Amino acid sequence: MPVLPELEAFLELAEFGRLTGKSRPMHEQTPQQARLDFEAASGFLDVPLTTITCENFTIPARDGHSLAARLYRNGQAVDGLQPVMLYFHGGGYVVGSLDSHDALCRRLAAQGGFALLTVDYRLAPEWKFPTPVHDACDAGNWLVREGAAHGLDANRTALAGDSVGATLATVLSLIAVRQPEDLRLNPKAQLLVYPVTDATTHRASHRDFAEGYLLETPTLDWFYAHYARTPADLADWRCSPLLAEDLSGLSPALVYLAGHDPLHDEGLAYAERLRAAGNDMTLLEQPGMTHDFLRMAGLLGEVAGIHDEAARWVRSKI
Repeated sequence: MPVLPELEAFLELAEFGRLTGKSRPMHEQTPQQARLDFEAASGFLDVPLTTITCENFTIPARDGHSLAARLYRNGQAVDGLQPVMLYFHGGGYVVGSLDSHDALCRRLAAQGGFALLTVDYRLAPEWKFPTPVHDACDAGNWLVREGAAHGLDANRTALAGDSVGATLATVLSLIAVRQPEDLRLNPKAQLLVYPVTDATTHRASHRDFAEGYLLETPTLDWFYAHYARTPADLADWRCSPLLAEDLSGLSPALVYLAGHDPLHDEGLAYAERLRAAGNDMTLLEQPGMTHDFLRMAGLLGEVAGIHDEAARWVRSKI
């Protein structure tokens, strides 16, 4: 299936920017420049809803660092503690922030049935693997320890994320089962939108959609080079969960993929392994879309339905 016409027009505009010298691929920039461009581009994808309540605070990491966090609610009255989606933003461990995903988090929270908590885990190259994994675990443990004081029910939590944020959600789901001493949170579900599951290998989709489809294969390699301390880190299951020996006994998963995405094939391979291991796994695909479609509600009318679909699935599990 070809790229959706509205999305194709956006991709052509991005390519025109390159041809005219107004923009450069992320992998040709410094991390600092790429972060500025990513934040600026995020504003073109959607407009934040103003009807959602938002609370900013910090969560302590294990090394004493303070992690910025943000809690979203749709403002409807709730009896007792509220189920929660613990959401991790994408950005290749190098770019992305609470602000870059603010519009998306507001739209998911607006679906109702849960609050949404998101945390600004630390980024590479200043903070390399496994710091983001540790930060994500610390956020999960904070939710168990302090969530009730914020009206959150840690016993009814879904882990969620897009791109490497989805990778963090997969990894925490594994840690909860394999290393419960490291993560006291017991998630009821995992929402994984175009996750990175194997940073060690290029598959057919890496070649077929290497350039011109928003996320590019050279950019992925650039991300991984900044994130890993050594090549061995990329083969660690906490970076490449597809390489984990045992995927059995995990919480129900919704894996959502884009057809025109270099990450498509590794996401599909992970979904197939989840199913083969006996897990409750739902696979959904958007064949006419690219990576990052979840943040494109301001560009694509179809995205509102995707948000509704994902939220309904989460509500059914928590």
